[in-house]
Amino acid sequence: MADQEKEILEEEMEQDLSDAEELKEEETEDEEPVSKEDKKAAKKQAKLNKKEDSYKEKIDQLEDRVKRQMAEFENFRNRTDKEKSQMYAVGAKDVIEKILPIVDNFERGLDVAEDKEDPFVQGMEKIYKQFLTALDGMGVKAIEAVGNEFNPDFHNAVMHVEDETVGENIVVEEFQKGYMYKDSVVRHSMVKVAN
Repeated sequence: MADQEKEILEEEMEQDLSDAEELKEEETEDEEPVSKEDKKAAKKQAKLNKKEDSYKEKIDQLEDRVKRQMAEFENFRNRTDKEKSQMYAVGAKDVIEKILPIVDNFERGLDVAEDKEDPFVQGMEKIYKQFLTALDGMGVKAIEAVGNEFNPDFHNAVMHVEDETVGENIVVEEFQKGYMYKDSVVRHSMVKVAN
C-alpha cells in the first residue's frame, strides 16, 4: 500500500515538474513577456514548488513509516526466535529429568552385579555408556561433587558428618549424581558434607 502511494506521488511530482519546465520554455521563447503573464507564471511556479515540497514530505513520511515497520518486524522476529530457543531448552530439560532415573537404575544395577564378565552385565554396561554418550551429546554433564567444596547452587546436603581428615564444607560422599544441561542445573547432587 505504501509503495503504491509513493508511486502515485512520484508520478504527480513528475507531471508538475514537466509543467514547470514548459513554463520556463515559454518564458524563454517570448522575448518580451507581458507582466501579467509573468505574474501568472510566477504564481504557477510557486504552486508547483509547494506541491513538490508536499510530495517530498509525504514521501519522507512514507519512507519513515516503512522503516519503522521493518524495525518492528525485526524486533518481533528476534523475540520469537528467543522464545523458541527458551521453549526448546525447557522441553529438553523436561525430557532429561525423565531419563535421569533410568541412568540411576543402570548405575545401581551395575554396582551390585557380581560377575562383571557375564555377557548380560557387559551388555548393560554398553547400554549405560550409550546413554551417557547421548546425554553428553545433548550437552548434559554430571556435576562433580566428591572432594569439592559444598556449593548450594549444585549440591543438596542431606547429611553432615564430623571428619577431621577432610576440610570444612567438603563433600565426602555422593548419594545421587547431579546433572547440568548446558549452563543450568537439571538435578542437584545429593551429598554428605563434612563439618
